[in-house]
Parts: sequence; C-alpha cells; structure tokens
Amino acid sequence: MTTTKAGVTVPFVVRVETGTMNRGIYQNTILHDPTSEPAPSPFSPPKGWNKGLIAIHGAGCPGGWYRQGAAQGVNPLTGINTTRLGEGYALFINTLQHPSNSCNPFLAGETAMMGKEHFIETFGVPSYTISLGGSGGAYTTLDVGDAFPGLFDGAIATSTFPDAFSIANSALDGHLLTHYFAVTNTTGFTDDQKVAISGYQGIRAWIDAANQAQRTDPVPGRVDIPGYNSAVWNAAVPAELRYHPVTNRTGARPTVFDASRNIHGVDEDTGFALRPWDNVGVQYGLGALNSGAISTTQFLDLNEGIGGYDNDANYVASRTVGDRGAIKRAYQGGMTLHGGGGLAIIPVLDGGNYNDTSGYHYAWFHFAVRERMRQANGHADNHVSWRGPSQGEDNWSAMVRWVQAIKADQSSASQREKMRRNKPADVVDGCWVPATATTPRQFIAEPTTFSSQPDSQCNTLYPSYAFPRYVAGGPLQANILKCKLKPIELGDYTVSFTESELARLRSIFPNGVCDWSKRGVNQTGVVPWASFGPSRDNLVFDVTHRHRQHDDDDDDDD
Repeated sequence: MTTTKAGVTVPFVVRVETGTMNRGIYQNTILHDPTSEPAPSPFSPPKGWNKGLIAIHGAGCPGGWYRQGAAQGVNPLTGINTTRLGEGYALFINTLQHPSNSCNPFLAGETAMMGKEHFIETFGVPSYTISLGGSGGAYTTLDVGDAFPGLFDGAIATSTFPDAFSIANSALDGHLLTHYFAVTNTTGFTDDQKVAISGYQGIRAWIDAANQAQRTDPVPGRVDIPGYNSAVWNAAVPAELRYHPVTNRTGARPTVFDASRNIHGVDEDTGFALRPWDNVGVQYGLGALNSGAISTTQFLDLNEGIGGYDNDANYVASRTVGDRGAIKRAYQGGMTLHGGGGLAIIPVLDGGNYNDTSGYHYAWFHFAVRERMRQANGHADNHVSWRGPSQGEDNWSAMVRWVQAIKADQSSASQREKMRRNKPADVVDGCWVPATATTPRQFIAEPTTFSSQPDSQCNTLYPSYAFPRYVAGGPLQANILKCKLKPIELGDYTVSFTESELARLRSIFPNGVCDWSKRGVNQTGVVPWASFGPSRDNLVFDVTHRHRQHDDDDDDDD
C-alpha cells in the first residue's frame, strides 16, 4: 500500500502503458488497481493519481542519429521515479525524448506534446506538469519548455547544458586549438598559455570539451588527438546507409546539424545540412593577450593559423562562414536555447551537478542558461541555481511548492507575475556543502556568480571556469553564433602593437573583428510552436505564433 501526496491510501499497483507514437516508443505510468477500479478515462481517473504529471527525458546525444531507439534512457519504474509514483504522480516518456536516440530537440518537443495529449485523453487534465532531466535530458527539458510554451509548468535541470549545439559550438573552437597546438604550432606555447587561451580549468578539461566536436564530424575513423571519436553510430543503423566521403557521399551523416536538417536547411548541391557554425572575426586568446599571459607575436600567430572547418569537418586554413539562413532558423527553432519563450513564464531550477576538471559537464553552461534568460526577459527571477552535488529531493520539493503556489493564485495577474510573486521565500540561489563524518550537509544561501576566484563561499567551494569564445571577448551566454564585425580598435587591447604587428593584425582580420556588444548576425528569438517543412527553397518556416518582442532583426541580416 502507499499513501499519496493527496492523502489517499491505495494499493501500490502501477499501470504501465507501452505503445508507439510519432515513430517512437512511449510509456506512461500511474497508480491504478484494475481489480478494484474501473478502466481509467478522462472522466474517471485513477483514485491514486494526485493530478501531478512528470515529463522525463533521457540523456546523451552522440549516436542519436536516424533511429527511434528501443530504450528511453530513463526507466519510469525505477529509482526516484518509484518514489514519485508512490506519491501519486504520473510519468510519461518517449524514446524520441531520449537524445541518444534522436538528438533533435524540436522533434523531442513535438513528441512530448503528443505524449501529454495522449495522457490527457486517457486520464484527464493534470493540475500541473513538471519536466526534469540531467545532461542531455536537461537540455531536452529546457529546449522543449522554451519552444513549446504551456507544455510544462516547471523545469528542473541538472548537469545542465543550454542545448546540444552549445556543446558542439564551444567544442569546435576548442578542437581548432588542439589542432593548432598539436600540428600547426607545436612549440610556440607553454601548457599554461594554452590553458589561458582555452579558458578551461586545465588541459584535461579543455581537451575533453574539444573532443565533443566529434558530434559534428561525419567522417568515420578520423585520426586526431586521443579521445576523439568521429562519426559515432548506433549499431542499429546499417553500415551501407552511413556516409563516407569517398565510398558513399549520399549516405546519412551523423552530426548535430544533419540530425536537425529539417530546421537548419539542406545544401542543394551536396545534400548536406547547412551549418550555422562560424568563427569569422573571432580573436582567439584576446583575454590571454590582455592579461599578459601571451605575447603579441603569439596572439598574431594563433589567429593567423587557427583556420576553420569545411562541411566534412576537415581542418582548413580559412575561417568558417556559417550559413545565415541556418543561423536564423537555429534561433527560431530553439536549436540554440533562447530563454524568452516558455522559460519566460515558468519556474526553472538548476539543480547543479557539474565537474570543471574533466568530462565537459562544466559550470559555465549553467550560467549560460541563466544569462540567456536574463537577456531575453530583462531578468532571471524565475531561475534558481543550486551548486554542488545534485539534491534531488530538495529540488523536487522546492519546485512542487512553487508550482502549486502559482496554480493556487486565482487572481487576474499575468502568468509571469504569478510566477514571480509566488516564489517560496526559501527557494533562493546557493550551494550545498556535502556532509562529512562529523557534520551534516549544509545549504549556503548566497547569489550565484560566475567566477574562478574565492570571492564568495560558494565560489570558493565551486569555482567556475570559462571557454575559448569567452576568452575571445564573447558573452557568457554564448549565444552569438555569428558575430557582427567592427574595425580594429586599439582601445580593445591593453598591449601596444608595433606598426608591422598592427599591419599584420589588419591582414588577419581584413573585414574587422567581432563586436560582441551587438546582437549577432540573424540573432532572433525562438518562435513558439513553429513548424518546419521542405519547399522549393529547401525550407519553409511557417510562423503560426510569432513572439513579437523578439522579432527585431536588422534588414541586412535576413
């Protein structure tokens, strides 16, 4: 027997429905005893259901290409989900909400929408729906919540990333650096200087992050630095269908771009997905130069030799020019998390859980989510950050209290105002001090700030480090895919260049350098509940609900 949060005592018998939906395999779970209750319906839901619904998601991304998958990544019947079921919550998931099966967050959103619709048609309308997930499940939670407003009433993310592309975007910068230091200039920089340019905590952190560029590489068996593994496929995809640059040019390509080619668009000449990645005007190592970590000669050598990639992820001498249409659609479709769609009106709790020394689950991604929400909405009052080891029960209790308070507010205030004024007083930023043999775990309440310095209790316990484009002058939110350019301004440098060095700098950046103070090229907001489909021009963007406050592109960017 179990007693639910609604105070109802029922047999702990769980109804599990498994079926297919939107190509994926779904499951929903709920307390229901068929020996004593009628078959559930929207008008006679199971008496053990407390009217709360949980959307759960899987994890991963590399390998999530061209399949539905037989595993959901998170089992709705084990672990903490058993606790939630015993409390009366219902859960739903689909294999297409598991990025290791399909690393396309828009598809995950459509699938989650269909899953919730089916749940309502089977059991009735929930009082609230909370989405949660870690790592790949974190960005599925955030991306779906933002692009499909109203689907979720609250979001809990742990081991957080803004989106899969943010991992790849920073990794591509880091991977160029690994190639430059390993091949182009093997003796010109010390390890400390390399780390200063990368922004990461150390060599291991930088290389682990850089190797995630593998999720943009369609070429199998590429030889690169240790740990790099290109063209990761699941064995379910037949070998004869896979892309090869020589033997199968028309095969399926295992990249984050091609997995979402219906949004990014397709190159008519090659059939490859258009790529939004761009590094024109990026001054790699600018912060290291200005701090005195590297010399002017090293700075010039680096930016002259860093290069870029072609569409097969081969290193090339020139910088990479991203496709402007793909860039705009990446923003509109939520491939790059915006934060001003659904996340503008629901509580978002970042449950922490990261490691800045290795493995690429780094703190700056957590801060990037917050800063994107702040930039999009003018504040981040509805984003609460808890640093340290993930505290599942604390996260859950805080979110439920917040969401229930919002739902109990029957005033005529806007959803945004209800969200802000019903935030529990104790749900604030802070960090957890783990328990020791002599002391219990402790919560330190203090504003969460991005810093590697011991300038607060939480930053002393959990310092946070940067990434290459941040060192290049880019914003912490890391959402400018292609920067606008400006003429070289000597005031941007704390060092002096000789006349010959200045001439060389201008030859490296003939069209100017990144102006990070301006919105990026074609940078726009997410378009909620959008749809994408093929057309004569590769892609048609059908805007059914335009988010008016963010549709402010410059004419010359379109």
